[in-house]
This record gives sequence, C-alpha cells and structure tokens, in this order.
Amino acid sequence: MARIALIAQNDNRWANSILQTLSQARTTHKCYFAELGSFCNSADESDPEASYVYIPSLIDWEGMIPDLSEAERVFQRAARLRPRKLVLLSSALIYGTGPWRLGLVSEDYAAGNYRGNQICSRWKSLEAMAGQYLNGNVPLTILRPTTVLPSPALLSRRLMRRFTFTLPGHDPTLQLLALCDLAEALLCAIEQDKPDIFNVAPDAVVPLHAAVQVAHSFRIALPRTLQRLFRRSEALDYLRYPWTVSNKKIKEELGCAPKKSSIATVFEAETEMEMDCRKRGPSLPSPEPTFDDFGMDKDLIQSYGKTLFKFLCDYYWRVETKGLEHVPREGPAILVGMHRGFMPWDGVMVLHQLVQNAGRFPRFLTHPGLLKFPFISNFVTKLGGVIACQESADRVLESGELLGVFPEGVQGAFTPYREAYRLKSFGRNAFVKIALRHRVPIVPFVTVGSAETFPIFATIKSRRWTRYSDWPCLPLSTFPILPVPLPSKWHMQFLPAIHLGEQYPREAAQDASVIKAISLDVRNRMQQAVDEMIRKRRSVFFGSIFGPEEKA
Repeated sequence: MARIALIAQNDNRWANSILQTLSQARTTHKCYFAELGSFCNSADESDPEASYVYIPSLIDWEGMIPDLSEAERVFQRAARLRPRKLVLLSSALIYGTGPWRLGLVSEDYAAGNYRGNQICSRWKSLEAMAGQYLNGNVPLTILRPTTVLPSPALLSRRLMRRFTFTLPGHDPTLQLLALCDLAEALLCAIEQDKPDIFNVAPDAVVPLHAAVQVAHSFRIALPRTLQRLFRRSEALDYLRYPWTVSNKKIKEELGCAPKKSSIATVFEAETEMEMDCRKRGPSLPSPEPTFDDFGMDKDLIQSYGKTLFKFLCDYYWRVETKGLEHVPREGPAILVGMHRGFMPWDGVMVLHQLVQNAGRFPRFLTHPGLLKFPFISNFVTKLGGVIACQESADRVLESGELLGVFPEGVQGAFTPYREAYRLKSFGRNAFVKIALRHRVPIVPFVTVGSAETFPIFATIKSRRWTRYSDWPCLPLSTFPILPVPLPSKWHMQFLPAIHLGEQYPREAAQDASVIKAISLDVRNRMQQAVDEMIRKRRSVFFGSIFGPEEKA
C-alpha cells in the first residue's frame, strides 16, 4: 500500500480538504498528516515508504503569500531525512499578473520585474529555497495550480459567497481548478518518477463575470480605490487582469489532464467556505458554454456590428473601403496598418469591415497600457486585442488567424495632427521577421480620416503619467472638452498582399539587411497610398475619393 504524508499545520483547513480528497481518490493508498511541528522537530527518521507533499501555510488575508520561514524549516528537515520523494504544492501566482502578462504561459515563463510584485516574488523564493536545500538529493516535483475551488485564495472565497465584489470595467479570463483535479495531479506526481515543474490547470477558461453568474452570486462592481482600503492593490490585480497557464507539459509528461472545465468547477464547487448556504439554481447547460482563451467575444462583436459599429461606420464616419479582396478569406496573414488617435477606433473599424465583408475576426497586437484603464481594457480584450509580443503573434498565426499589427508602435498613436499622415519609423521590423518565419502574406492597409476624430495638437511629457499609464506622453486633444469623436469622413484602403514566402527562404528572417529592405518597401507602399488619398481628399468631413468601381 502506497503511503502519502501531507506536511502541513494541523489547523490548516485547506490541507485537510486536500487530504480528504486524496483519500477518496485512491482508497488503495494510505494518506495521513505529517503534522508540521512534529515533522520539523521529531528526532525520528522519515517513513522510508512514504512520499511527502508539502502544503505551505499562507500568511496574508488574501491567501496568496506563502510562509517562507515555515518553508525553510520544512526544507531543512527534508534535506536531512532524505525522503523517497517530495512534492511541493506551489502556485501559478508565481507568474504574476499585470497588463504585460501573457496568456497560457508555460513553465519556463519568467514574470517581469513589475512594481509591487510581492506575491510573485514570494512564490519564486519558495521554489528557489526548495532547490537550494534539497540540492538534487531528494527527488522534487513542483506543482503550480491555478485558483482551486474551494481554497483560501481571494478569488475562490469571493466566488463562493452570495455577493461577489469585482472591479468595474474589468472581466479577466481565468482558469478555475477543481479540488479533485488537483488531488489527481498530486497523485500523478507521486506515482511517477519525473521530478520537474508542472502547471496544473483545466483546458477551458472562463471570464470572471461568467463565473460569477454560474456560481449564482450577485456581482457588485466596486472601484479599485475603495477596495484598496481593505485589500492590497497587488491582490486586486488578479481580479483586474487575465492570468492563465498552459497545461501542455503535465498532460504530455505525466498523462494528467483535469477532467472538469472552469465552468463545471464553479458550478460543482463545494460550499463549505461560503458564509451562507444558498439553494443551487438550475443545472449547468449542456453542452457547456465555451469561451475564447484570450477573451475575444465574437457574439459581442457581431452584436455591435448590427448596432454601434454599423452606426459609426455607415452614418457617423461614413467609412468607404477599397481593396478588401486582398485580405485572405482563410488561413493566416499579417495586416500591417497605421494607427492614428490615442483611441483605437481605426482598429475597431477594420475589425468591423473584415467581420461584415470577409467573415474574418482579426486579432490586433495591443499595447499593455490600454489594459490598465477600466472599460477600455474590457472593450479591447473582447474585440480580440492580445498583448503585443512575439509569443502572442506566434499563437495567432499558428491558429490560422489574421494578425493585426501597427508597426509604428505607440508613437504612431500619439503623432501630432500636423504630422498625422507622415508614417514614422517601423521600429524593430518585428512583423517582417514573423511573416518570414511563418511563411504568411503581409497585407498593408491605411486609413485617412481617423486622425481627425481626436486630433492631437500637442503632447506633455510626464514621468508620473508614464509610470501610471505606460503611455509615452499625455496628449492634448479635443477630448475631454468634446467627449465624443469628431464626425470626420473616413477612407480605408487595403493594398495588395505581399507574399514573402514566394521570394525569400525561411532563413531570411535572420538577415537584417533583407528585413530592413522588406520593411522599407511596405512602408513606402503605405505612404504612397496615403499621399494619393490625401491628394484626392477635398474635405475632412465630406466627399469621396474612391470611384464607384473601387468601393467594397
């Protein structure tokens, strides 16, 4: 009979729940408590037949910071006793969260040195301490689960209550793990001799608001400034930004795949941590609702396409479009455009045009600074915005989707109006490298008219504003004096696709001179198109520059 000893405080209700679930999952195993005080202070040798699982105590109100002094005593004792195996129950909190945080990160992802990263740094210290003391002498497996329901974590406790406090304007994408699936992952780690680090998470994600609804709670959106009176700002960020992890490694190497989805986990979670016991509502619909891994909401996009976006496109800005036939109807491609105005309405109109006329839902690389602002963050994410980085681009193209890129970067969005239609440098030309590596076409597009919606007359440099927003400056525009964009006349043009795969080998992605030449060619084509459109334009607010045969 296999023996499993859980190292934890006797009064640790979280550890007791895990012990009970382990015992139910494997009746052939003997699961018992190795009470932390006895384990650390006893002169006896360890059970030679037992595998040990260490469940760190949590020392903060939010249930998100491990007790490092306790952990040090446990690892020191384990180093002396040298048990057969030790499994450390760490946390996916080690990856941190924030506007820069990638989705579905793997075990080798390193969180950046972001301000106030105390939760993340404590979990890093915990794992580093385990490696330091055990030093390869004790087989060590580290599990990093996402939020478990039920558990002491802030998010779990909120979902298990009748009233769930959230942050207005934020609906982050999450993964919620069932306690039984965590127990199964622990058992897989114990039963197999593969010391390593593994994420533990379900395949499916769920937006926070949908999770609250399934939990039959009442959602109360309280501003972050008020909630910070009672909770630390960093803990609240886990209700503000998406944070998901990849479970690919544990499925491939341990053969462990969580059985319950995030939605099912919420619905079936035990209510022992609730402050009141409410009557369960109707059963979970079958089939279960599914959600986009990165937060895109196609139903919302199509709904807006019949209302708000249609009004803006057809009546307010009267967008005329040319060259939609150059956008592939299937398969991956990179849309390379110019972005003017600090509000991303030009990207929204491109999305609307492609959904309505090509049936494609592009995903645009988005500056992390936009995700800091409530409502804007929600809006951008649900329309398909993904964090601007190499990993995001690779995932979009590998999925066979359209990737939208604004290679001028954030500087293009803050271009003063007097220079609005003069393209800036394309920076590091990353979009060319991506296109060469993935062998996908580049489709340039330009828009004339968007710069006039919120024209930027000047910019103010402010270190305090930059630290807060990650924007390079504070723009002076018609906003907020005029809270709505000006009704300028828009013209949008998609240029012929550039098929690099037919001209260059994949290795060209490493040739700086080739990359620079391609980028300059794309920029010149776009600038020529803009110059021609400006030359034909007679008014900012009226008139057409495309002939009837050119319009989409």
